[in-house]
Amino acid sequence: MKVLLFGASGMLGQGVLRECVLADDVHEIVSIVRTPSGSRHAKVREIVVRNFQDFTPVARELAGVDACFFCLGVSSVGMSEDDYRRVTHDFTLAAAKALREASPGATFVYVSGQGTDSTESGRSMWARVKGKTENDLLALLPKAVMFRPGMVRAKHGIRPRSRVYRAGYAVLGPLLPAAQALFPRHVVSTEQVGRAMLEAARHGASKRVLESPDIAALGT
Repeated sequence: MKVLLFGASGMLGQGVLRECVLADDVHEIVSIVRTPSGSRHAKVREIVVRNFQDFTPVARELAGVDACFFCLGVSSVGMSEDDYRRVTHDFTLAAAKALREASPGATFVYVSGQGTDSTESGRSMWARVKGKTENDLLALLPKAVMFRPGMVRAKHGIRPRSRVYRAGYAVLGPLLPAAQALFPRHVVSTEQVGRAMLEAARHGASKRVLESPDIAALGT
């Protein structure tokens, strides 16, 4: 498979990248970044894109893609709704539309979140925007799959990148191994998320919106 990856520097993205590198049937990983990471692997090619609302300059790189794993995301803390929508919705839809043109048969897996508001009318700003993003992706792409993980346990030395998530993980992180042992279908690991994405790309998913128990079952 040729895999397109967004958000490889984030906690989930790092986990997905690791599983793609380890997968024998993944022969190429195209990682779309805004700034080079400096990482090197024979399977991975980093493509720098400065404007995430226009992928025309790299359209050729999107051809022949079997699956796109969209793990790019930001915390809504301190952001206006317009700014959060631009990053969360507009960037995602721009990538999805570019992929549809270059590789119309590709699977598109989008990392949303537990509590996403599919009605787009609730009080939570982030949940409304995520809901709008999910709905638009599902309408746009026949092979779009939404992942809604709740609590995520980082494995293999992976840690959150943003200060907001690092602060929360410093408190909750030590508790997650025990929580996953007690509630294995409701706490997923970065490893499980990556494996579940690959399974969704290989064989499809039982439904188009997967919550934590579905992700755990698919990635175990």
